[in-house]
Amino acid sequence: MNDLKQHVLELLCQDCRMPVDQIAVMLGANPTDVSAAIKQMEDDRVIVQYRPVVDWNQTERTFVEAMISVKVTPQRDQGFDAVAKRIGGFEEVRSVFLMSGAYDLLVLLEAPTLKELAYFVSEKLSTLDTVTGTSTSFVLKRYKEDGVMFGEKKEDQRLVISP
Repeated sequence: MNDLKQHVLELLCQDCRMPVDQIAVMLGANPTDVSAAIKQMEDDRVIVQYRPVVDWNQTERTFVEAMISVKVTPQRDQGFDAVAKRIGGFEEVRSVFLMSGAYDLLVLLEAPTLKELAYFVSEKLSTLDTVTGTSTSFVLKRYKEDGVMFGEKKEDQRLVISP
């Protein structure tokens, strides 16, 4: 990946709504080159989706989130990939990560209620042949996500100009 694409990605991660013209100015690049780089990364699925970071505590939406550490038996000729893909296919699952340490996978999931989350763990996840153990932790409060602190007012960073 060339430097322009890398720098464009870094800026889009800070603000996915940043206009192409602004990115070009910040990088000292041609807006046409920036647009082409973004288009190419979208086509190559380097950029998969654009999403806001939401502080759900500021909304009326209620749901339960959990992080489940999962021990699995890797499948012959497919390793952990097939297991991760199968787990990732469930509607409740938001993310799946291969981890080092005592557990193999970390699964982030969300359900409307604690009862539905418990059902997922006991009836869907734990019953998979390759799953040999789980450890569930519930998210009680979010303080920071994707580099954004919640609960802080965003201060104006512009310099004050006085006559």
